[in-house]
Amino acid sequence: MDKKEIYEKKDEEVKRKRKICPRCGDGVFLADHEDRLSCGKCGYTEFK
Repeated sequence: MDKKEIYEKKDEEVKRKRKICPRCGDGVFLADHEDRLSCGKCGYTEFK
């Protein structure tokens, strides 16, 4: 996975582009599918 897809660096501030998994916590991001957001680690899913 390319870090450029997950983070956005502007000046000296780093911003996360994707939502963090509420079950797994920091460092685990939700994959953005067409109709849902899902965690590949624990299986958590949010439908859009």
